[in-house]
Amino acid sequence: MSEMMTGEPATNDRITGVILAGGMGRRMGGVDKGLQELRGQPMVRWVIERLQPQVSALIINANQNLERYAEFGCPVVPDQIPDFAGPLAGLHAALSAAQTPLVATAPCDSPFLPEDLIFRLFSALTVTNADLAVARTFDQPHPVFCLCKREVLPHLTEFLQSGGRKIDRWYSTLKVTEVAFDDQAAAFENINTREELGRFEAA
Repeated sequence: MSEMMTGEPATNDRITGVILAGGMGRRMGGVDKGLQELRGQPMVRWVIERLQPQVSALIINANQNLERYAEFGCPVVPDQIPDFAGPLAGLHAALSAAQTPLVATAPCDSPFLPEDLIFRLFSALTVTNADLAVARTFDQPHPVFCLCKREVLPHLTEFLQSGGRKIDRWYSTLKVTEVAFDDQAAAFENINTREELGRFEAA
């Protein structure tokens, strides 16, 4: 059976995954969200288990508790842009560290991400020859679930150095393809507050 039929891209050796865990967790009371436990293990562990089989290498982007994140067996890279500059700074750090031509991102607070996320993003990126593929459910894009070419790094560096921080503003300067995941909308649920964490714990 071919890789295409099994749902695994034949070229996943070209893709580095990065888990974005560099935020301050303000909506959860200023705690490190990726290390908060859900059903007996840290949320970042759930994301690792979903994302790692889909890529050839996995990086964690974090700006605090670096030694704790290193215990999960992945290289940990902090932002090069100071002051918790957001997910674009995490992508920038990952693009700088990656050795593969493609980099995929997923946040540390979405423990149920699709098991075919990378396959579908990669397929769309290849067909459209876009710079970046972004997941979408119905009319809602999910910009932190993306696959992009590492060659966009200089462009992103310039955008960040000019003070840009908004993902959608940066995306508007690139060739972007959106990939529908309407069949797995629940997979993109993210956990931002202690109340949401408690609800998923009890579900």
